[in-house]
Amino acid sequence: MRSRRPRLATAELRCDDCGQLPEASKTRQTVANVVTILPIELLVHAAVVRTELPYVAKVLVLALTATTLVIWVAEPGTRRLLRRWLHAPALRRRSTLHASPALWRVRTILPDESGTLERVTHGFSRLDVNILSIHVHPVDGGVLDEFVVSAPGELSDDDILASIMASGGRATRVWPTTPLALTDGQTKALGLAARVAGDPGELAQATAELLSARIVTVPAGPVDDTLLKIPRAWNEPLYFSRPGDPFTPAEASRAYHLAELAEVVELTGRAHPDAAR
Repeated sequence: MRSRRPRLATAELRCDDCGQLPEASKTRQTVANVVTILPIELLVHAAVVRTELPYVAKVLVLALTATTLVIWVAEPGTRRLLRRWLHAPALRRRSTLHASPALWRVRTILPDESGTLERVTHGFSRLDVNILSIHVHPVDGGVLDEFVVSAPGELSDDDILASIMASGGRATRVWPTTPLALTDGQTKALGLAARVAGDPGELAQATAELLSARIVTVPAGPVDDTLLKIPRAWNEPLYFSRPGDPFTPAEASRAYHLAELAEVVELTGRAHPDAAR
């Protein structure tokens, strides 16, 4: 079920560093000051004008009284009572930002049977979630489906997770992503392959970029599917880690082929050293 985002409070606009609210527009500040100060000015004038004080004394009393009331009563009262109205434009912009579509990356294991993916898509449609890309990887006990979806801003990862689980998914993970996730993996792999073909020494960095992972030394602890080992013919194996984000079979296959390309280029250079220069 779609979650409802509570109405934004003005306090949410406060700066995280200084705690101050954003500057309201001059027009709204002027209107708010006139609304609160004008009645005070009229009351003070009505009270002072009817006294028997000399003219100069009346002016001084009016100036001092009105200034004191404005500083100590009117302005603080304006900021408190009309705070939401003063910052209404910023609140509207913040609400629009919260309601804008968000990109999520979803990875789940589904039974390898007909109708499973259809149940997932129907669950997404009930939440107004749009599937932007999907990759399917065969794994033990089913298929690993990886989605990039666009969801309404008021949805949380728990909403998407609940929809997937209700459709039969297991070992499901949902996390925010960026438009970079929509980059075609094959196109990216081809570009990095050209880079490795030009310089096999770029294999480690190119593979890390391909997998969005980091290069690690020989692991000392238990090995799981968030660690990928790439063997090499003439050098020590390369290890790549991506905590919390297991490598898919397709990603591992691309990394292995990239390493094979580097070996072929190195072997060609050793067999024909003049041609490699």
